[in-house]
Amino acid sequence: MAGCPFASRRGFLGAATGFVAALGTARAADTAPANGVNPAGQAVGRRLQEPFFAPHQGGIVTARQNHTYFATFDLVTDKPSDLVTLLRNWTAVAARLSRGEDAAAPAATQDAPGTDTGETAGLDAARLTITFGFGPGMFEHEGKDRYGLKAKRPEALVDLPKFNGDQLEDARTGGDLSVQACADDPQVAFHAVRQMARLAKGVAVLRWTQTGFTPNAAAEDTPRNLMGFRDGTQNPVARRPTETAGGTTTTNPASLEDVVWVGDEGPAWMRNGSYMVVRRIRMALEHWDDTDVSFQEETIGRHKASGAPIGGKSEFDPIDLDAMDADGNPLIAQTAHVRLAAAASNDGAQLLRRAFSYNDGTNITAERWPPWRQGLEYDAGLLFICYQRDPRASFIKMFETMSKLDMLNQYTTHTGSGLFAIPPGAEPGGFIGQGLF
Repeated sequence: MAGCPFASRRGFLGAATGFVAALGTARAADTAPANGVNPAGQAVGRRLQEPFFAPHQGGIVTARQNHTYFATFDLVTDKPSDLVTLLRNWTAVAARLSRGEDAAAPAATQDAPGTDTGETAGLDAARLTITFGFGPGMFEHEGKDRYGLKAKRPEALVDLPKFNGDQLEDARTGGDLSVQACADDPQVAFHAVRQMARLAKGVAVLRWTQTGFTPNAAAEDTPRNLMGFRDGTQNPVARRPTETAGGTTTTNPASLEDVVWVGDEGPAWMRNGSYMVVRRIRMALEHWDDTDVSFQEETIGRHKASGAPIGGKSEFDPIDLDAMDADGNPLIAQTAHVRLAAAASNDGAQLLRRAFSYNDGTNITAERWPPWRQGLEYDAGLLFICYQRDPRASFIKMFETMSKLDMLNQYTTHTGSGLFAIPPGAEPGGFIGQGLF
């Protein structure tokens, strides 16, 4: 199949038997054509496959995809062997799906349920990544050490505290395992999680799910959230050399290596992994839409059109927290979102944002702040996802203050939450989290 850039999943229907068929049937990576737009309408030059086997799991620093399907699972087995088998099966199938293959071969007879649900037949991989995480409940559940893993729970995998203003719904909070599929096609992302749920039968059950999307823009652009502001401008970047005036080569201090990946400070099985915090944040868009743009900008601390910090001209201008206006007031308000989130306000703490917008239609709700409107409103907002070496020193440290003082709180409500250890990537022949076992 190599050399056919638009080969579909149909070519793999007879390529393997069983859920964990041999991984040696991988195709060469698909690529988009050099010029123009391909027959599927995908952007020029964007590859169709992301590698699954790598030192780090995909979907963390991968160039952002347009869609996500996030899910958490509750484990319902007490057998450690069941958990290991599930992780092996998930790994094998995730590798196949990321190559644009089916989950496995079809059933022996046409009337029997297939081992792949079939809704992506004819579609390419759409840069699918599948990221797996382990929640606190995998290590200890209701005081019980189900799998002999309690002693291996990382110190950084804490139970998130209850923050000021939280209105968390149990049906959208927690989970023993997390699976996040990201792809440029929403059907490909959903299909991936659907296969994982089928593989988990008898071992784990779905707890909660959330879809998300980002604008269909160039990968290097900072996406705008539903409030119309750019989201992620201050993210750390890939490590790159920087020449000082004296000619000495240094590195960017706000690098992914410094901020995202667990190092020697963590247990051996978590090195090259990360910690993911996920928060479902509902936005009072009707309230926001009635707010003057000048106050929106004061609330965020940035200009809406350019993304520049207040007082700056372009998006990536440094944030000057000491700048004053003619009356001696801070240009960036003391309770502005960007001030409270800035590394300078948090003893240098940083994290990597990889958020998606969501839109779940409308429902009846009551606002938290004046004018306390009640009625049918959008159930839409942000699926906030961030990665860091230690959530205690980053997200928790930052949000303890933001949850109390951030002006943005009058427009947002956190309704779902979770914290997961994201182990390093798997090697061919291995499985996600293998070092833990």
